[in-house]
Amino acid sequence: MKSMGAPDTSKPTRQAELDISDLGRPDTLRYNVLTFVINEEYERALKALNDFIEGDSEYPDFKSRNERFVSHAIDLIYAIRTKRNFPGINALTRTKQQELRDKFKEHFKELKTILRKIENCLEELRVADAKTTRILIKSAWLSLVVLFVSGVFVEFYQGMGMTTAIVFNDIVEKTMNWFFSLIM
Repeated sequence: MKSMGAPDTSKPTRQAELDISDLGRPDTLRYNVLTFVINEEYERALKALNDFIEGDSEYPDFKSRNERFVSHAIDLIYAIRTKRNFPGINALTRTKQQELRDKFKEHFKELKTILRKIENCLEELRVADAKTTRILIKSAWLSLVVLFVSGVFVEFYQGMGMTTAIVFNDIVEKTMNWFFSLIM
């Protein structure tokens, strides 16, 4: 994943009850997007999500597994922007204003959940990739062992095995000749 630029954390956030651990590790998609949204830098958050989904990935099914989550996250960012920048919010009653704030908090919480799901998807892809790599290495190792054992068996049979068969055959022939010479 490319670095999306550090969010500006110098602005005071309007989300006072946000736990810093909700943001995740710095320079991750979740941290950048949530910080951009908190600082009302919606275009940067959208660009970060679009760059993330459009960027190159080492996993073949990366885009298909994450596209719906990114699309939903983009929709949530638009909804948050609309709720925060609602025109004429001061003209609304306090209950309506509180409803808008609650909806904003609900959308923000859902955005955090979606971004965690994207991180979980990436982790699942990494684990699956590691498992397939492990299986591939194990298969290559087992095929090398089988090839070595087959080579040893063939070499033993054609080299030592043929010599042993000739010696054994000669011993049996001499023993039978000696035995028949005693009888006759």
